[in-house]
Amino acid sequence: MGAGCKAQTATGSNGLVPLVSHRIQTELRARYGVPQTITISIAEPKPSEVPGYDSIQVTFTGGKQPTTLEFLLSTDRKTIAHMEKIDISQDFMSKIDLKSRPVRGKKEAQVTLVNFDDFQCPYCAQMHSILFPGLLEKYGDRVRFIYKDYPLVEIHPWAMHAAVDANCLADQSNEAYWSFADYVHGSQNMFRGKGLAENLVVLDLVARDQGTKYKVDSARLDACVKKQDETAVRASMVEADKLGVDSTPTMYINGEKVSGIMPMESLYAILDRALADSGQQPPTSATK
Repeated sequence: MGAGCKAQTATGSNGLVPLVSHRIQTELRARYGVPQTITISIAEPKPSEVPGYDSIQVTFTGGKQPTTLEFLLSTDRKTIAHMEKIDISQDFMSKIDLKSRPVRGKKEAQVTLVNFDDFQCPYCAQMHSILFPGLLEKYGDRVRFIYKDYPLVEIHPWAMHAAVDANCLADQSNEAYWSFADYVHGSQNMFRGKGLAENLVVLDLVARDQGTKYKVDSARLDACVKKQDETAVRASMVEADKLGVDSTPTMYINGEKVSGIMPMESLYAILDRALADSGQQPPTSATK
């Protein structure tokens, strides 16, 4: 048999034929609307638990942060599928750090409503007025209400400062924190039309007034307000990003996500369901 030239099939560095890699990227861009500014890279296929399919890691870079998703690629390289794995080995609420956060309602309650809040957000102010006093009065003996910080600093210039001042109060008094939250959410009109510097002064005055009202250590409060340490607020923001929070208000009621302003009747249904799941009866006044 004479010698001859055998056709070679070129492969990319990830072990895929370039044509298949190109088809995967093209399909993903078309199906998910991935812009050209985002780079798509595909890792080397590995055996999967699904017969007839390999597993590939696809990474999207160029946005706020890299995102990696797992896809299934058929061994004949004709089909891809996306299978999302959801970790249910732990309770969802255990992913949210609630340590030392101020609580309204029953502190030992089995149902927890966590609200990622922005003090300058008008929608948060509306949601706050729905939660308090309405829902607190109906569910306070069965539900605990907890706020976490998610100031949208790009569009709300004094929201971070307000969150820090609120936390300075929370370090000493649960009641002072909630009184500050009630006042700021209920008085957003007071901050409109003023410059940033003036609004920051007003926030500090409100914090000190609440501190005086609830008899906290004024020197300690003044030092905290003056320092404006954003560490705890930033940590809450990172935590929210990991949970998928991208707007305010965003609430989690025993793990069920609620985004935006929710009518009181809809919140009744969610809270009643959470109470039932925990083996409790909802308050009769909430179902009328």
